[in-house]
Amino acid sequence: MRDVGHTVTTGTFEGVQNQPGHSTRRHRPAMLILAIVGALVCLGMAWWQWDRYESASGTFQNLGYALQWPVFAVAMVWAYRRFVVLESTPEPERVRTGAGSGPREIPAGVLPDRPAPGDLSIAALAHDDPDPQLAEYNRYLAELDTPAQKPAARSSAAPKSTAQKSTAPDPSTPQTRAREEEAQ
Repeated sequence: MRDVGHTVTTGTFEGVQNQPGHSTRRHRPAMLILAIVGALVCLGMAWWQWDRYESASGTFQNLGYALQWPVFAVAMVWAYRRFVVLESTPEPERVRTGAGSGPREIPAGVLPDRPAPGDLSIAALAHDDPDPQLAEYNRYLAELDTPAQKPAARSSAAPKSTAQKSTAPDPSTPQTRAREEEAQ
């Protein structure tokens, strides 16, 4: 407890006063320094971009940045001020005055309606019949994912790489049949 004039106030650990109708603004030095340094850096960037715009190689992009950086500086100062105001207003007072009160539910008509079970857009998702081609393809992918199998152990469905092809001619190709007929 501390004596402030004729009234005695009690403070919490964070330094916010608990007396109704009495709010103190607590300025955190580190936050204030961060806001000031950030704003000064933004203004310095604006100056640098303006100099680049006025140089011989300056473009309209530099002009855009030169106008944009001061907006960032103002945003930093505004964010710090907003933080201090929100921190100094105790929660019960915000609820009582209606500050921060907004819609707690999503109004009807904002979100799209849920699709009906017969809707064609979700019919494919609800269809649970197994697809044999998909199952075969998944087995093939799982087989490819297994580490370091011997080439002979792999399924015949898997395509052979150029290193695994045999040197014997394939009897099913038309060129091989034509050569065999010429040889006889």
